[in-house]
Amino acid sequence: FTQYQVEELDGDDTPLEHMTRMMSGKTPGAVRAQLGRFGFSGVKATQKVGKLSGGERARLALALITRDAPHMLILDEPTNHLDVDAREALVQALNAYDGAVILVSHDRHMVELTADRLVLVDGGTAKEYAGSMEDYIAFVLAGDGGGEGAKTKAVKKDDKPQLSAAAVALQKKAHEAEALVAKLTKQLNAVDRAIADPSAAEAWLSRMNPAELAKQHAQISKKLGAAEAVWFEVSESLETA
Repeated sequence: FTQYQVEELDGDDTPLEHMTRMMSGKTPGAVRAQLGRFGFSGVKATQKVGKLSGGERARLALALITRDAPHMLILDEPTNHLDVDAREALVQALNAYDGAVILVSHDRHMVELTADRLVLVDGGTAKEYAGSMEDYIAFVLAGDGGGEGAKTKAVKKDDKPQLSAAAVALQKKAHEAEALVAKLTKQLNAVDRAIADPSAAEAWLSRMNPAELAKQHAQISKKLGAAEAVWFEVSESLETA
């Protein structure tokens, strides 16, 4: 995915020119068909990339790397440096993709919206994780108090080492960050539902017009990204505390 990061696209070229170069030897119809699968048809295919939104550029990048219809995509932190619109467009494109996707990401929102199976990579091994993202967060915050670790190693409560003051403070901060992430995720989901179906909007969103909802979505997404960054930083500190 990094080969076609959004910032590497030529702003002076059009989606059609980008795809024509990458699909040399293919018919114009095949080129336009690939663009059309990602929403670049008609005038949009001949618009300068520099005038496209962040979300549209992300979709174009994905259109380029899937031009040969690969059975599998491996994406390593694909949302790094993407704006809110680009992240949402990538989510939509991945959900519409017919092949398999292996996604390595710290973006909890992205994982929750696209993944149907979770794999836990830890201690030099990789195995399928039976729980949800919420379960995994609880597992990390609890140390060895949850998940599969609890099945393989039983430790008496009195035998557990006492946490240092610094670790206790980190644990408190982690719980606070987790609570904020959960709150913002709930709000973001509510905005998503309101955008999709205004009649189903919650009271605090019911009087907002589409532009206001879009602004609210961007603001919450930004706060969520910051909260997730804090949570991951604190969680990593806890692992070494």
